[in-house]
Amino acid sequence: DLFWVGILMAVCSFMGLPWYVAATVISIAHIDSLKMETETSAPGEQPQFLGVREQRVTGIIVFVLTGISVFLAPILKYIPMPVLYGVFLYMGVASLNGIQFWDRCKLFLMPAKHQPDYVFLRHVPLRRIHLFTLVQIICLAVLWILKSTVAAIIFPVMILALILVRRLLDFVFSQHDLAWIDNIIPEKEKKKEDDKKKKKKGNKGESSSDEEVGAGWVGAAMDNSVHLG
Repeated sequence: DLFWVGILMAVCSFMGLPWYVAATVISIAHIDSLKMETETSAPGEQPQFLGVREQRVTGIIVFVLTGISVFLAPILKYIPMPVLYGVFLYMGVASLNGIQFWDRCKLFLMPAKHQPDYVFLRHVPLRRIHLFTLVQIICLAVLWILKSTVAAIIFPVMILALILVRRLLDFVFSQHDLAWIDNIIPEKEKKKEDDKKKKKKGNKGESSSDEEVGAGWVGAAMDNSVHLG
């Protein structure tokens, strides 16, 4: 997909046509509809993510319908704009679930005793999490304001500037903190790995305690045999 987008952007540039824009909401909703999860799970347990159905049918249909919509302009103009805004708003809100940035934003208004068992809360202090989230909110606000002004032409440059901002965060946060709150690995995978490590530590503790108990029984038996002898 990125390969074809790159080619079409080059073609559009030479022909003076508008560039493609990132349809983030549509893409996330599309991928979310193709994900596979376990159908059975224990009560209170979330279904396990199995993967994404690899296919190109729905993508082709979406692009074909987008092309056809150009010829349906006389009909589409009768659809009220609030209806279209409402559809995109619903798709955007529905796609927020599972995004770590949104989960961290909700922590600002959530008492500590009501906070869910997020894996990053186990390893990073809450004040450090709030600081990282606040930096992201400020960057998002700057981009939004810039996009709404006459300076929107430098919007791509500001996107590149975010790389510099992320680089500067290495001097503010430790690599351990960034590994958990920068969301390089999905939240579910991090939680699975963390739970596995805890189980291994628990099993090691149980085995060591069993060995100590066994050694105690053996020592007691040897002492009894010595006394009996």
